Amino acid sequence: MSVVVRFAPSPTGYLHIGGARTALFNWLFARHHGGRYLLRIEDTDRQRSTEQAIQAILDGLDWLELRADEPPVFQSARLERHVAAVQGLLQAGRAYRCWCTPEELEEMRAAQRAAGLPQRYDGRWRDRDPGTAPSGQPPVIRLKAPQTGETVIHDLVQGEVRVANAQLDDMVLLRSDGTPTYMLSVVVDDIDMGITHVIRGDDHLTNAFRQLQLYYALEATPPAFAHIPLIHGPDGAKLSKRHGALSVTEYREMGFLPEAMRNYLMRLGWAHGDQEIMSTAQAVEWFDITEVGRSPSRFDMAKLLSVNAHWMRERSDADLVELVRPFLSRIGITLEATGSTRLTAGMAGLKQRARTLVELAQSAAFYVRPRPIPVDAKAQAALTEEVRAALREAAGPLTRLATWNEESIESACRAHAGAMGLPFSKLAQGLRAALTGSLVSPGLFEIMRVLGRAEVLARIEDAAIGRNPALQ
Repeated sequence: MSVVVRFAPSPTGYLHIGGARTALFNWLFARHHGGRYLLRIEDTDRQRSTEQAIQAILDGLDWLELRADEPPVFQSARLERHVAAVQGLLQAGRAYRCWCTPEELEEMRAAQRAAGLPQRYDGRWRDRDPGTAPSGQPPVIRLKAPQTGETVIHDLVQGEVRVANAQLDDMVLLRSDGTPTYMLSVVVDDIDMGITHVIRGDDHLTNAFRQLQLYYALEATPPAFAHIPLIHGPDGAKLSKRHGALSVTEYREMGFLPEAMRNYLMRLGWAHGDQEIMSTAQAVEWFDITEVGRSPSRFDMAKLLSVNAHWMRERSDADLVELVRPFLSRIGITLEATGSTRLTAGMAGLKQRARTLVELAQSAAFYVRPRPIPVDAKAQAALTEEVRAALREAAGPLTRLATWNEESIESACRAHAGAMGLPFSKLAQGLRAALTGSLVSPGLFEIMRVLGRAEVLARIEDAAIGRNPALQ
């Protein structure tokens, strides 16, 4: 059997972390088995579904590199097929029309509440003569579900789960306005798309019992089900905005890499031994849906940042220059050709300290800011009159250097500090402040090598005569 799975989001909001993990698990399962991964947009709620949300879902999946193997299926375009399936059930005697009014249904539920009984439809139109139906009132169409025995799901994650059929009522398939319900549309679409495995959140587990009955009524082979636990916050509560960003788009804007998000999300609920860091290729090789745990996973921003830092270090310096370009633009820096070359040369030192592209842009800014570069308060404090005097005199030794490399630069600076009677640490802090505008940066002599002699001398002069503006 060829594996076919689907990710089926409702476009009533953005692609959130839980949905992204569901898509990832489906994609990994399909790739592991050499099958197909499909996308279905469940947009039958026309009032809440928006084009903006659909595009956000597609953009999020593209960014995560979880592209479907075929163009997406839009559920709203399949209305006629859904209605035809119900007509077939009516003709086969597996569905019936129900003329209960909303008032009758509320009276029914009120009586059940008063008697301490579960609230569900009591089947009053199940075998009733349609000839007694009220005129002018359109009916709903309900599934004629089994009333005895059990419905059993052999879930690949949750294990065997069963429910007595007496606890399930005859669910509505078509509303009185002729529109299909979610439960019907999902099953018909999964049948027509040839879905062999349904991998989704365990909040859908209760739906699975009713859907399984519908598969049997439609005389279709049900898929295998795998209901994965939801993601919780660090405090064990359901993941919400107070735990951090929720949409995939937000994480992209926060400077995370797609390979880091995939790595982190695949470890939320599934593990391959103690392997924390794994490539997507390794995950495809190792992924087994039956190894997903039954307990909710806890989202941990610190761990995500650590994983992202790892994958940033794995990226080439040239790649990171292009990735950081839009983040530099956010802080008003346009990366020109000279800046790109300089940033590429300095990226090896920068990327060791950054956890996100936002942090990388902030730490890289000094390399490409136009002169005079701004200086923060702590760096200003390091530029004492004594240090400024030493900077003014530093131009000579640095100009006379025959070779511009880290060793020769360091040697000249140490000799200059000694000649000026200044502790080297003070001169070094002054140089760092003059060249970067901060006291926190990559190695001083690495910075001087990357900036080049002309730029170093110009920045030293700016600082020596107090030309630098305060950093806002």
